Amino acid sequence: MENIYRGKTKDLLQDEQGKTYFHFKDDMTGKDGQFDPGANQVGLTVEGSGKANVTVSKYFFELLEAKGIPTHFVEANIDENTMEIKPAKVFGKGLEVICRFVAVGSFIRRYGLYAESGMPLEGYVEFTLKDDDREDPLINEDALEILGILNEGEYAKIKQLTRDISTIIKEDLATKGLSLYDIKLEFGRLAGSDEIVLIDEVSGGNMRVYKETEYVNPLDIVHYL
Repeated sequence: MENIYRGKTKDLLQDEQGKTYFHFKDDMTGKDGQFDPGANQVGLTVEGSGKANVTVSKYFFELLEAKGIPTHFVEANIDENTMEIKPAKVFGKGLEVICRFVAVGSFIRRYGLYAESGMPLEGYVEFTLKDDDREDPLINEDALEILGILNEGEYAKIKQLTRDISTIIKEDLATKGLSLYDIKLEFGRLAGSDEIVLIDEVSGGNMRVYKETEYVNPLDIVHYL
């Protein structure tokens, strides 16, 4: 396959038939050898992390497809750490959407004057720009439309999709005795279409999960599934 884009934790490949794939690597984002899903650089390499991420992504994409959620997922080959995807175009230079069920992390750092760690957030949704240089700033609906990143009405659609997807994943994890505190998702338009679909990956590194009061390492989530 031809490598058409090299990312931090996965590469984008294309075969001779023009099919597109993610190849999940064992590189993980972080700093000083510590994993951090919000970091903007590769901080460590952990053998088997690529396989764990493609396995979890396959599990959740298939679950979401069965629930009628539109995604770019086609199929995955866990032995080769690859996932076939439908080509899609990101919004602007990349848009991330976070759904929060419990107040932790950056939410407390920003709103600690009013919020307490652990308080319920009932599926609060926030949008951030993928921008390493500016540390992925928050952005609201008006700015997204003014800057031409989203069309009118798309903000509400993506927000509802985010809540639907996050709730499906939260309820599934609950059957395994796990609690979803928050999750980061990405969306795009299918190539040659205006259809908005879930893209990128849905792996442990995209979510913060607890078992009772204990944080679950993202690479360990696969064992519960």
